[in-house]
Amino acid sequence: MSDQHADPATDTFVAHRNLLFTVAYEMLGSAADAEDVLQETWLRWTKVDLEQVRDHRAYLVRITTRQALNRLRTMKRRKEAYVGPWLPEPLLTAPDVAEDVELAESVSMAMMLVLETLSPTERAVFVLREAFDVGYDEIAAAVDKSPAAVRQIAHRARRHVDARRPRQAVTPGQTRAALESFRRALESGDTQELLDVLAPDIVLMSDGGGIKQAALRPIIGADKVARFMMGGLGKNKRVITVSPTVVNGSPALLVHLDGEIDGIMAISVEDALVTGLYFVRNPEKLNRVESETPLTLR
Repeated sequence: MSDQHADPATDTFVAHRNLLFTVAYEMLGSAADAEDVLQETWLRWTKVDLEQVRDHRAYLVRITTRQALNRLRTMKRRKEAYVGPWLPEPLLTAPDVAEDVELAESVSMAMMLVLETLSPTERAVFVLREAFDVGYDEIAAAVDKSPAAVRQIAHRARRHVDARRPRQAVTPGQTRAALESFRRALESGDTQELLDVLAPDIVLMSDGGGIKQAALRPIIGADKVARFMMGGLGKNKRVITVSPTVVNGSPALLVHLDGEIDGIMAISVEDALVTGLYFVRNPEKLNRVESETPLTLR
């Protein structure tokens, strides 16, 4: 792909690369695995007779989907052996992702976690249909099902996701306001100030991957979450800085410990309160929080 004399196959692949990465990432929740899928897609694409392909974009999406489905099934075994909760790999995203409401919602940490509850085929069908507006016939070809079966799967997956997605739409500004209150409470070490911004039934998930210290199970309830946060950060004798950033199209916090990246905190918000807190500390998942990853639905 680095050849200076680009050929039509290379040009087409490069033109759609950001789209293909987004498809793979939404299906897998892992940028590293999405990159592997793109490499596999490229190897298969180079063997295709382009003159026999009517729609290059659709064909590339089909290859990517099939490779991502294969990868999803192998990832299932990895996740079963994972230490503690598994969270998606956070991506530093450009401002235009946050401005695209549909894209921002589809790659948000909260939505990516909902997608984790679907079967591999349901996830592929939902992502292709809802996020990328792929036709049922094309999806059927990608997942080796009949169009009628795909329609049923799409309906079932949509119902499943709708039952678990946030009850109300929240603007980036509302999320930023809640995040700023949360950040100030952390920096002040004031437990009551922290409790004031947490929803009573907040759920905290922390992902250390067995490498960094993290809660081995989700923590539920404002009091327990406040104790966990103040105990983990407030009593630490090392220098902690918490700065705003944007990951997966939504406002988030980047945590540094003694000048080194320690983690990403993403949140979900309802009624101006933090209802979900997603704290990724696994260093293997923090490779994409310093440089922007381009994402697109088109």
